Amino acid sequence: MFSWLARIALACWRPVSRYARMNKDYNNSNSDELEEDSSSLRDSLLWCRDLEKHSCGDFSFAVVQANEIIEDHSQVETGKDAIFVGVYDGHGGPDASRFISDHLFQNLIRLARANETISEDILRNAFSATEDGFLALVRRSCGIKPLIAAIGSCCLVGVIWRGTLYVANLGDSRAVIGYLGRSNKIVAEQLTRDHNASIEEVRQELRSLHPDDSHIVVMKHGVWRIKGIIQVCSLLFIYMMFSGQFDVGLHATVIAVFICVLTVVCSLVFAYELVHQVSRSIGDAYLKRPEFSLDPSFPRFHLSEPIRRPVLTAEPSLCTRVLQPSDKFLIFASDGLWEHLTNQQAVEIVSNSPRAGIARRLIKTALNEAARKREMRYDDLKKVDKGIRRFFHDDITVVVIFIDQESLSTKMPVPEQSIKGFADSIGPSNFNIL
Repeated sequence: MFSWLARIALACWRPVSRYARMNKDYNNSNSDELEEDSSSLRDSLLWCRDLEKHSCGDFSFAVVQANEIIEDHSQVETGKDAIFVGVYDGHGGPDASRFISDHLFQNLIRLARANETISEDILRNAFSATEDGFLALVRRSCGIKPLIAAIGSCCLVGVIWRGTLYVANLGDSRAVIGYLGRSNKIVAEQLTRDHNASIEEVRQELRSLHPDDSHIVVMKHGVWRIKGIIQVCSLLFIYMMFSGQFDVGLHATVIAVFICVLTVVCSLVFAYELVHQVSRSIGDAYLKRPEFSLDPSFPRFHLSEPIRRPVLTAEPSLCTRVLQPSDKFLIFASDGLWEHLTNQQAVEIVSNSPRAGIARRLIKTALNEAARKREMRYDDLKKVDKGIRRFFHDDITVVVIFIDQESLSTKMPVPEQSIKGFADSIGPSNFNIL
C-alpha cells in the first residue's frame, strides 16, 4: 500500500549499501538457500523459540520486528491438558496490544474457572472484558495522552482444550489449519475471517450497519478506508536512519546525500496516511464512543461529525472444531506473514520441513519474499534497522502448533509455562481450568 515509499527508501539504501561493501569484508552468503535456516538467527530483530512442548505435541514461536517500537505482542500458555495462543497486532502504537497480552488470558482463565469449561461464550466474554478494560484505561489516560484514543489492536486467540479447538478473532491476523486431504496431500483451511475493508463482504457489512453514513467506507489513493482514516502507521524520525548501520569510514559526501534523500522520504511519510483498514479491533476508542473523539488539533483522527453508533466493533468471529486424526498442525500469524505467503504455501512449508525452527523458517521465507519485491536480498534487509524496516515489511508473529493424536489421547504431562514474544525468560502459567 506504500510501495512507492519503499522504492524511494530502497533507492537511498542501495547505493550506500554497495559503497559499504567496498569498504569492508562482506559475507556473500546466499540468503535464498532456505536450508541455511540458521542464518536468520543473525537477524538482530528476529526472536524465536524453535521448539517447545505442549500437552498434545510441539510448538514453534517466532517474531520479527519492523517498527521502531514493536507493535506485535504475543504469548503461548501451556497447561496440563490445554494450550493457549494469542497474537495481538497493534496499530498506532503498542499500548493496546501490550494491554491485551497482560489481560486477555487472565480474563479467560477467570471466566473458565468460574464456569468450569471453555466455550465460545467464554472467549467472547473474555474479549469483551479486555475491551472494557482498555477503554477504561483510555478514559483515565486521555487527558494527558489524547492519542491513546486512536491506538488499537487486532486480536487472534486459539485454545486447544480436551481435544477441541476454539478460535476467536478481531482484525486480519489469521489462523490456518493444515490437514491431510485426498491422496494424503496437505491442505490449508483458513479458520478465521479477515475483518478488513479491502474485502467486499466486509464493506457490505459496514454499509448495512451504517446505512445513514455514506462515508463509512471510502476509497482514497487506491485503498479502501473506514471513515477514510483508520489508521496511520508509526511515524519515522530521521535519527532512525543512522543508528549504527553504516561504517564510520563512509565518506561524508555519501552520508550527506543519503541524509538529504531520506529527509524527503520522511517528509512524505508525515504527509501521507499509511492506512490499516480493520473493521474489528480492541481499542480505537475514538471510533467507538463519542466521548473519545479527537479535536481538530489531531487532523488525522478528527471526525467532521460525531459518531452515532460504534464504527468498529470488538465482537470476535468464533470457530469451534473437534480435532480429527487428519488435522496435523495450526499456524497462527499476524497479517505481516500473509502479506507475502498464501495459506497453501505456508502449510506446505510446514509439512515439508523439520519441526524445530519452523516458525522462524516461515518468517524467513516471508522476509525473502519481501526483499525480492524490493529487488534486494534478505542479507541486505537484515542490515536495515528497525523503523526503516517498516518500509519493507510489518512486524510479523508466527506460532505453529503441531497436533499429535497420540498425545491428545494420553495427555502428555508438560510444565505449565508462559512464553511471551520477544521475552527471553519463560515464566510459570496459571493455565489450570479444572
